[in-house]
Amino acid sequence: MFFKDPWREAGGEGMFFEGVTLMNQVVQDVTAPAVFEISGFVKWFDVGRGYGFIIPDNGLPDVLIHSRCLERNGYDMVLEEGTRVVCEAEPGLKGLRARRIFSIDISTASSKIHVIVEPESDWTEVTVKWFDRQCGYGFVTEGQGTPDIFVHMETLRRGQVGELFPDQKLLVRHGRGPKGPEVKCPAARSDQAA
Repeated sequence: MFFKDPWREAGGEGMFFEGVTLMNQVVQDVTAPAVFEISGFVKWFDVGRGYGFIIPDNGLPDVLIHSRCLERNGYDMVLEEGTRVVCEAEPGLKGLRARRIFSIDISTASSKIHVIVEPESDWTEVTVKWFDRQCGYGFVTEGQGTPDIFVHMETLRRGQVGELFPDQKLLVRHGRGPKGPEVKCPAARSDQAA
């Protein structure tokens, strides 16, 4: 498979990569500089895994962005889908990866949660009943005889909580959502709460 060579077309000098795997496709002929600037939008970012992907504006394959890259460049944040990123990228073993961040614009981020839940409770310790990572939601409880409280993956991402397991304790604030009680961002692990 051959990819269009935007660097040579622009008159740039580059390195030749043959047989490099980019996003599960073996590239037979790619000429690219060792390091180059890209701009694009965050496709997804998973706090639990510590990485996500950027869709470059120029049509190149997705670019891996790791949480260590963000931290190394002074960004202590969770990237939401649609966030605009300008960065320096380089070829890695499995494809392109972000190396240095130039700018992040969160004004373009789009959240899958369209309902704004205002917190009505103080910080409360809850227990995870169940959470399905693939569905992106689950339920927590304050205890027997209390209503279940809905928790969405996006809320956890904003609170920088990566994984939930049955019987795990959390410290949360919650409010009334359209279908009942709902966890309000942020959600913190109770063993790390101040």
